[in-house]
Amino acid sequence: MQKNLVIVESPAKAKTIEKFLGKDYKVLSSYGHIRDLKKKNFSIDVENDFTPQYEIPAEKKKLVAELKAEAKDAEMVWLASDEDREGEAISWHLSEVLNLDPTKTKRIVFHEITKTAIQKAIENPRSIDINLVNAQQARRVLDRIVGFELSPILWKKVKPALSAGRVQSVAVRLIVEREREVQAFKSEASYRVTAIFLVPDTDGKFVEMKAELGRRLKTKKEAQTFLESCKSAAYTIEDITTRPLKKSPAAPFTTSTLQQEAARKLGFTVAQTMMVAQKLYESGRISYMRTDSVNLSEDAISGSKDAITKLMGDNYVKIRHYATKTKGAQEAHEAIRPTVMSNQNVEGTAQEKKLYDLIWKRTLASQMADAEVEKTTATIGLSNGQDKFVATGEVIKFDGFLRVYKESFDDDVEQEDESNLLPPLKKGQELNYQEVSATERFTQRPPRYTEASLVRKLEELGIGRPSTYAPTISTIQQREYVEKGDKPGEERSYNVLSLKKNEIEDATRKETVGNEKSKLFPTDIGIVVNDFLNQYFPNILDYNFTATVEKEFDEVAEGEKEWTAIMKDFYTGFHPSVESTLATKSEHKVGERILGEEPGTGKPVSVKIGRFGPVVQIGSSDDEEKPRFAQMRKGFSMETITLEEALDLFKLPRNLGEFEEKEVTVGIGKFGPYVRHDGKYVSLPKGTDPMEITLEESIELIHAKRKAEAEKVIKKFEEEPELEILNGRYGPYIAYKGSNYKIPKTVVPQDLNLATCMDIIKLQEEKAATAPKRGGRFAKKK
Repeated sequence: MQKNLVIVESPAKAKTIEKFLGKDYKVLSSYGHIRDLKKKNFSIDVENDFTPQYEIPAEKKKLVAELKAEAKDAEMVWLASDEDREGEAISWHLSEVLNLDPTKTKRIVFHEITKTAIQKAIENPRSIDINLVNAQQARRVLDRIVGFELSPILWKKVKPALSAGRVQSVAVRLIVEREREVQAFKSEASYRVTAIFLVPDTDGKFVEMKAELGRRLKTKKEAQTFLESCKSAAYTIEDITTRPLKKSPAAPFTTSTLQQEAARKLGFTVAQTMMVAQKLYESGRISYMRTDSVNLSEDAISGSKDAITKLMGDNYVKIRHYATKTKGAQEAHEAIRPTVMSNQNVEGTAQEKKLYDLIWKRTLASQMADAEVEKTTATIGLSNGQDKFVATGEVIKFDGFLRVYKESFDDDVEQEDESNLLPPLKKGQELNYQEVSATERFTQRPPRYTEASLVRKLEELGIGRPSTYAPTISTIQQREYVEKGDKPGEERSYNVLSLKKNEIEDATRKETVGNEKSKLFPTDIGIVVNDFLNQYFPNILDYNFTATVEKEFDEVAEGEKEWTAIMKDFYTGFHPSVESTLATKSEHKVGERILGEEPGTGKPVSVKIGRFGPVVQIGSSDDEEKPRFAQMRKGFSMETITLEEALDLFKLPRNLGEFEEKEVTVGIGKFGPYVRHDGKYVSLPKGTDPMEITLEESIELIHAKRKAEAEKVIKKFEEEPELEILNGRYGPYIAYKGSNYKIPKTVVPQDLNLATCMDIIKLQEEKAATAPKRGGRFAKKK
């Protein structure tokens, strides 16, 4: 009989734990949840206190049978899933499904996978916390109610196969609202005035000192008048202030702050950060990666102190205790930190090494001394006016934590300009200007969200919890409500007035502005769904409602509230509004926008969501003549497309003429613009306008494609037409009946005969049949 069976939720975690436990312990994995709500059914008994109806998925039945048999043979079963609500629920489901005897079952939790933590957990077992389980069930049930009841409305009113989600819909709302702020933004110009003065340094050499006028000037005329006044002005230092400043380090990482910093510093997506962090946690490198807490254990603080002293000396140490601000923090245990602070580096993939380095530096910096800075401000007065120029300089007297770590910020967070040290100055000193310039500057529109800044906003509003940020952001992109993309900048002219040697020069310069990378843009479908839900279900998209629900889940976790009471309150108001919305009839399709009339026919031109996405329609269903449709091109938006742009879409496909006695047309399909000839398609190169391309240019593209295809085929066999030897991106290969087979490097492809090809195919198929399943290019169906 097996003495001890330990069940965790991941094989990687099982592997690490097994190293720390003796031969009396067997560690197995449940591979996440072993049961869930039925996929295709509502699976919630509303009449019977919202009882969830769970099922074991087909792919988990064999695993459950194995775990049941192992548990039956064990003297003691230790449930060691993660320490958050989801982990607690996994343990509860295991206990229920495996029919575990409470007297022979113990629940253990730890927030790092180290020998000490595991042994301590085994010495301090507890029973399953049903309050945490209920908090997880409450979230799962509420999300199922919202998704299951709202989705059919979207299928009927907007487009088939759409779905709605409680937290996801709020995230989409944030992105849609920001997009509308961007579109509505009107930039305002003003003039920023800077002066360069020549000042003697300690060696008597003249150095440049830059200063800025204390206000912006509204017009060009005002800027010109000011520069005119500068010609005759005397410049004197009226005041010099030097004050010490202290800069303190940021708190250790929480889930949210780790996701944000990894995005800014390493370019990781939120999902990527969580995947890499999970690997580091499961291999025992870092503490648990889903947490609201900034608290560090005494061991972590002590380890940090030792590492700082060893690397930099005692004067760099400053012990700090951070308090978690989040009320009712779901995972209020400990911040994300290395398990062993003396380990500056770890083994692993490049991504794991980078993320670990970030976590190690942030943790170390949190226990380091303040950076000491001396900031000097010089105020320069003009003899003929009230205006002042201000020059600032900063010198780091002691680098402190900055030696290790400097926090990054999003583009919508203001940061102080870091200036250099000012030359020696004294009050009353007269200065000579070298140049005074007034540069036209423009107000900045609000930035679109990145994944990181969206996480920060969701956290700020109290929406979601550590475990929800990554899946929420992935889901809204998978559902095509939001897409991540880049936007090229636009060229803009700006004016610069420069005063040099008492002459004013007026110049026009150019700059590129608005270049955006990896930003979140709402799709047309995302906008239409958002507007529809906002109109009929304002509660679901209300930020306060969503945040309040999170607080109620926290109260359930604390045992202060019954989860079924929350469901009842919600469902009483929600279900009737679902029924009334389904019964509502509207004159226009949801999201439809009338652009105007088609010249000549007077038929209405509109944009709407069609079965396969946004379309432009000419005519209406009431007409005798059927309406005409054109799929909207990429780069156009239902909110901003003009009548002229919409009518242009109907000019395609365009007949260009004949080539080889067959028609050549140009059109736009799912994958962009193309030329069609003799039943074959040739994609247009990027930047080629389908409305401008000529027959001659199209023929060139047809020839180029034929040439590429001819070069692709190395050899064919008349007796086996389904087999070809082809040239691919990664070199020659055999293509046979929809599968690809690698040609050994020692073989010359041109020398292959049919029999040898069949031998290679047979050998690789036999090898594939015995090898573990994995993704790859070869021996894979096209």
